[in-house]
Amino acid sequence: MTSRVSTIAFQGIEGVLVECQAQFVGGQPNFIVVGLPDKAVAESRERVRAALHAIGLALPGKRLVVNLSPADLPKEGSHYDLPIALALLSALGVVPPDFLSRFVVMGELSLDGSLLPVSGALPAAMTAQLRDLGLICPRASGAEAAWAGEEIDILAPETLIQLINHVKGTQVLGRPKARLLPAAGNLPDLADIKGQEAAKRALEVAAAGCHHLLLVGPPGAGKSMLAQRLPSILPPMQPREMLDVSMIASLSGELKDGQLSQARPFRAPHHSASMPALVGGGLRARPGEMALAHHGVLFLDELPEFQPRVLEALRQPMETGEALVARANYHVTYPARFQLVAAMNPCKCGMAGEPGHQCRQGPRCAADYQARISGPLLDRMDLQIELAAVRAADLTLPPPKEKSADVARRVAAARERQRQRFAALGLAHLRSNAEADGAVLEEIARLDEPGNALMRDAAEAMNLSARGFHRVLRVARTIADLDGREGISRLHLAEALSYRQKPAGLRAAA
Repeated sequence: MTSRVSTIAFQGIEGVLVECQAQFVGGQPNFIVVGLPDKAVAESRERVRAALHAIGLALPGKRLVVNLSPADLPKEGSHYDLPIALALLSALGVVPPDFLSRFVVMGELSLDGSLLPVSGALPAAMTAQLRDLGLICPRASGAEAAWAGEEIDILAPETLIQLINHVKGTQVLGRPKARLLPAAGNLPDLADIKGQEAAKRALEVAAAGCHHLLLVGPPGAGKSMLAQRLPSILPPMQPREMLDVSMIASLSGELKDGQLSQARPFRAPHHSASMPALVGGGLRARPGEMALAHHGVLFLDELPEFQPRVLEALRQPMETGEALVARANYHVTYPARFQLVAAMNPCKCGMAGEPGHQCRQGPRCAADYQARISGPLLDRMDLQIELAAVRAADLTLPPPKEKSADVARRVAAARERQRQRFAALGLAHLRSNAEADGAVLEEIARLDEPGNALMRDAAEAMNLSARGFHRVLRVARTIADLDGREGISRLHLAEALSYRQKPAGLRAAA
């Protein structure tokens, strides 16, 4: 007799049902797992054997074959322990097969029979719900699985014996409750930054339209401080966005105690990060920093210090909102609709273009340093801002009166105008002006005749590419939304064009 238990494998954030089959056959006593298991799955034999021994059960002296079907799909991770154990218990007659047929099962077993948390409980619960099945997972993973909805049946035992007792009716397992991470009340505030008013305005525009932002300036000008305060002015995520972000975090094992957060992600990888770390990949094709920054901010400090091939990998996801991890025998796509904020010095010594400073290497210092960033990548930056060095006189001034909360209200109002505009056009899936393209952009960013004349003259004078032309329109639309205007005026367009001009350090290097 063959016993069957449903479990799950992951391809990106999508779940694929896997059938765990167990059967005792003739031959010498042995325990074999087949179906393209990786090392962690192959080692589950010993964990399952020890866990069954801990609850007072021993495997019979027969040949045992466990098959993970479909056999041509690679199986990775330790969450196959519990499905294999339950398939064996079903084959031994301890757990009835009709009970297991109603659930998707995942969980790692400890040697004493307790269940350890595993990655991917939330996307597993979403997959089970779509197939009208329940979910059995460890207690530590139950809170995140509960976010899949009240209608899904979730069992989250702490030990294997608790699950067996629940099946027999001697113990009742309560449904785990979804938990929300408390809102952080100590985010860095824009009021901490003295001076740099133009950069603060650019940060507000970038936040309102989810635009990419490049900050160029000497060391100590406040580039990193500005970027770190961007989360304090971003609106909280909507429920759908929160689930999308949390499913990626769940696969990466980054959900703390199964609690979901409304705060948008802010990822700041070091400049030594490799391409798999940024794009995703590795042995198990895990999400990279791009995917982990989905619906949030990806901050790259010291931009030219990143490897050139790593920076070039940003170009396609910045356009498509997806990070593709391609391998010889499979490929995985992760959502990666992030807002890129980058900071850099104008040259290696950091002082190019500063009054009174003369670099010993001359213009070549800035030229060599800026050559590490390609023109196509710079063309994808919606706003490019130059920061001047902060003077001592600025530091002695009193703190600014405007705080992050004041800016956040204007950003939230602008985002709401965009949401209502897209909803009226039947495009509820669009959330910000940065996502508008093609006919949608022409509809929402129409210019009057004076605006068209200014745009034509500026495009020729600044040698704007087609991509740059459209990005100026998106930024102008966002500036008008911040101003509460339905139409785009010449003033809005002029401000957007000012953000398109290359900073002096970049012009010197060109």
